[in-house]
Amino acid sequence: MIQRLKPIIIKEFRQIKRDKRVLAILTLFPALLMLLNGYALNSDVQHVRLGVYDDDKSVESRQFTDAFVQSGYFDYVAFVHSSEEATSLLNDGAVRCALIIPPDFSHKLLSGQPCDVQVLVDGMDANYATTIIGYVQAISLEYSQNIILKSLAKMGRANFVPIQYEARIWYNPELKSAKFLVPGLIGFVLAITAVIATSLSIVKEKERNTIEQIDVSPISPVELIVGKMIPYVLISLVAAALVLAAGYFLFDVEIKGSLVLLFFTTLLFVIAALSIGLYVSAVSDTQMVAFQLAALMATLPTMMFSGFMFPIRSMPWWLQAISNITPAKYYLIILRGIILKGVGLPAFWPQVVYLAIFTLVMLFLSIRRFKKTIG
Repeated sequence: MIQRLKPIIIKEFRQIKRDKRVLAILTLFPALLMLLNGYALNSDVQHVRLGVYDDDKSVESRQFTDAFVQSGYFDYVAFVHSSEEATSLLNDGAVRCALIIPPDFSHKLLSGQPCDVQVLVDGMDANYATTIIGYVQAISLEYSQNIILKSLAKMGRANFVPIQYEARIWYNPELKSAKFLVPGLIGFVLAITAVIATSLSIVKEKERNTIEQIDVSPISPVELIVGKMIPYVLISLVAAALVLAAGYFLFDVEIKGSLVLLFFTTLLFVIAALSIGLYVSAVSDTQMVAFQLAALMATLPTMMFSGFMFPIRSMPWWLQAISNITPAKYYLIILRGIILKGVGLPAFWPQVVYLAIFTLVMLFLSIRRFKKTIG
């Protein structure tokens, strides 16, 4: 069988070498996507433009304002002279958050009375606004605790905090969004490139009228499918290695788990993605149709239903059910488990089983469809 596969593999490598677009999609395009999306897709909220209307102009109000700047999350960009001006700056987008300090701020603090401070937040981006509100609450709470502790010290009472906790953050101690996004990008990039590249393989035979020659040759549909997949598998694995290297050097994403396990699970996912592309190629009559169908089948499910961009548990139950037919969903669980957590096969063996079943089903459908095509 190997002797019969060898001519197909050599022929496919020659076609890939001639078609520079396919070669670029399989090698350079993944690294480029990784580079662009890795820097563009960043959910960390920093450098929030802050405007301050300080109607008290006291030492206490300046200290409260400095607490925002010293947190590292806010950039003090505008001193506002009225609440109307603060609203105008928010409307223009000049600031994303406005802090309004009342004229009796220091008086109430020094006299031990509660003081109300108004914070205006641009809420067009709900996630961004929620994070800003969290920052404001944390800074205000810390500032208030410092005042309470100083008051207790003046009265000669010992500082007392009822509950003290020590947080230990596992897997991503720096809380960098890139550590979570980069593994998702690897699955996203591999899914798109593998499906699109292989979707053009069989349909080329149809457009060039060489499918009839294959029909009368002693090569079986299974041998043809396997022979066409092997070159793309090898090139996709090289592309995966390039993407992992880019993630390590550019975003400091280190592989904590087994490289052997990562290799075999990536191989399984690549074959699953290639089987989708082969099925698309078998049902399409032109390269244009194959490209559009492959882009739709690879991009939409991988982006929407894999957990790469949106958490699946936040979706309605019927969308969660649809997400189960997306192989990237299970591969991302495997990938993040190996890269970030360093866990082994017992932690994600159900996902491996699903990928294997999905691959076998898609290969069966591709072979069956190809038999109809040449029959």
